[in-house]
Amino acid sequence: MAYFERTGPTTFRATEHTGGAWTLDEQHIAPALGLLAHVVEVDRDARRPDGDQLPLARLSFDILGTLPIDEVEVETRVVRPGRTIELVEATMSHDGRPAVVLRAWLLRTGDTEAVAGTHRTPIPSPADTPEWDPTTVWPGGFIKVAQLRREQAAPGRGHFWVRTDEPLVGDEDVSPTAAAIGLFDIANGMTVREDPTKVAFPNLDLTAHLVRAPRPGWIGFDTSVTFGDNGIGLTSSILHDENGPIGTLNQILTVRPNV
Repeated sequence: MAYFERTGPTTFRATEHTGGAWTLDEQHIAPALGLLAHVVEVDRDARRPDGDQLPLARLSFDILGTLPIDEVEVETRVVRPGRTIELVEATMSHDGRPAVVLRAWLLRTGDTEAVAGTHRTPIPSPADTPEWDPTTVWPGGFIKVAQLRREQAAPGRGHFWVRTDEPLVGDEDVSPTAAAIGLFDIANGMTVREDPTKVAFPNLDLTAHLVRAPRPGWIGFDTSVTFGDNGIGLTSSILHDENGPIGTLNQILTVRPNV
């Protein structure tokens, strides 16, 4: 079963695999973010014959509200057109109410192999990271079908790998980038600082910067979670595929102890 099934040119129906962790009858936002990335790529490819040369480089998602496990509508618009750089906005709504907005920078690629390099170090491979069952911490359909490997150094600090065998959209070609983005939001719950039954810490946004497209398969996260003393938190991750670092990910949190 896919996370979404297309029901029309701009509409999709969420399946039970999108079931949330904080509230079971709401969507986990991760697949929805992947779907928005997918519709941006579909729109790009329809407009540009060289679409695959203009990959997603920065994705900034604002989460305006929750989404039921139901049909959603998406729309896209080009904010800043260009031959080598574009800024595209995509919005996901339910019953006329916007729930998630994506602003994505798309950058033309070129050959910079001669100057390529990073100080980011690879994390241990999936084969060298123990299997872990995330349902020991979280409920929901999305968590249930995710495959996890994790090494936790301390509460709020660890590295992990995630993959899924479920397609993002049924009977539709989806790029490795959009498929990976459909897993990014899992970062906030995989090395928790506090028991989520005692402290709520949902994220209000997600911003990813990608220096290259992720390859199919496992996506790795080197993650640190910070809670301030003022009700605000931050989950920060270095993103990896099995060939090394690919970018960064940040999520701002509202931290709410259950009192």
